[in-house]
Amino acid sequence: MITLRPATIDDLPLLQHWDEQPHVIESDPNDDWEWETELLRHPDWREQLIAEANGRPIGFIQIIDPKREETHYWGEDVADNLRAIDIWIGEESDTNKGYGTQMMRLALERCFADPAVTAVLIDPLASNKAAHRFYERLGFQFVERRTFGEDDTFVYRVDRGGF
Repeated sequence: MITLRPATIDDLPLLQHWDEQPHVIESDPNDDWEWETELLRHPDWREQLIAEANGRPIGFIQIIDPKREETHYWGEDVADNLRAIDIWIGEESDTNKGYGTQMMRLALERCFADPAVTAVLIDPLASNKAAHRFYERLGFQFVERRTFGEDDTFVYRVDRGGF
């Protein structure tokens, strides 16, 4: 059974370790998550969560309000009432076991628990065909190809009731 709990500063060594794993680097090569700082901050527009399988940490999820997020990663003109998700499995040995699907369903349920939220966005690398298939199986629809910083990505969206 997969559960989600808030990430804390106690998770710092684990998250730093996961950041060094080749499959994580491959899917997120250019981001510095600044864990030492960000795990101590709790803005009301963001959740940082550790996914656990029967109490064992297996992955990370970040849910943000892209309109209110302070770096404006998604742009200045992003619509209201959206959420954006980052997700990954920490150890490669935990991939391809259905954990990602369970994690994503829990994250989507969490997002849509707020009745104002109309849709959720994700932005896998354009080169990550496996991620595209994963998100499409969950009901996400391709929106556009977009460059964020140094990353060439595909933007996907799932509307309320679409997963």
